[in-house]
Amino acid sequence: MKSTLDTRLIETVDELRAWRSRFAERFGAGKGRLGFVPTMGALHPGHMSLVEAALKECHHVIVSIFVNPLQFGQGEDFNRYPRPFEKDMEFCRAAGVHAVFHPGVEQMYPQGQEGLTRVAPPRHLIRHLCGAFRPGHFEGVATVVCKLFGMVQPQRAYFGEKDYQQLVVIRQMVKDLNLPVTIVPAPTYREPDGLAMSSRNVYLDQGQRRVAPELYKALCFVADQAGSGQMSLSEALAAGREKIAALPGVTLQYLEACDPVSLEPLVSFARPMVILVAAKFGEVRLIDNVIVS
Repeated sequence: MKSTLDTRLIETVDELRAWRSRFAERFGAGKGRLGFVPTMGALHPGHMSLVEAALKECHHVIVSIFVNPLQFGQGEDFNRYPRPFEKDMEFCRAAGVHAVFHPGVEQMYPQGQEGLTRVAPPRHLIRHLCGAFRPGHFEGVATVVCKLFGMVQPQRAYFGEKDYQQLVVIRQMVKDLNLPVTIVPAPTYREPDGLAMSSRNVYLDQGQRRVAPELYKALCFVADQAGSGQMSLSEALAAGREKIAALPGVTLQYLEACDPVSLEPLVSFARPMVILVAAKFGEVRLIDNVIVS
């Protein structure tokens, strides 16, 4: 059933400030719980699972839709990143989202991107995994999320575990900068065949889409083989890498097992741990992970 809520569209920082003030007036200082789901749009059921969790726990929920240029490197897909805004608004209205913040780049970075104060995540969290292949990416992520937290001033913010390294970076930023927001993680949302839902899945052609679930199968293979003791962790990772590297048209970037807090690589099986993968299907880069608790 669709919600009858009139979702408020907010496009400027001034409008957001006024909306946030009305929320504070309605609930009183410190009494209302505002939930926030930051996104780059191209919403799918994985995003909406975050919205659903926020709606259960908060008085009001606001979703941001902003394709952040700071987190795209040279030659990446910023200009062609999907932007189906009207469809995204339909998703939010149907779910019962109270407001959508959809700023332009000039609203987020009114003085431009050069000379902008930026948030630099700890080196040990971004020196490997996606950070090794996307230099500057996590600085861009941390900067825009920090700005959004300052603008929206939520009590709770919801992030998917699919972007696990991003989740760790944001948690550390909140802790280090004493930001008054609780980070709420949500499990990776998957297609029936196991493929992690991602806005970039729309780029896959039919052949790539058929083999893409092999990433998740490789992660599960490593977890099962190492967890059961049939292989050492290094042997299981090596075998998993071979499976992915053998896929037609697929280039493996990494398959690693790491500590879930520090992201330091592990040399032997331990609980808890997170096994992470990134691979390119032609020009389409997909990531996934499995958390072993």
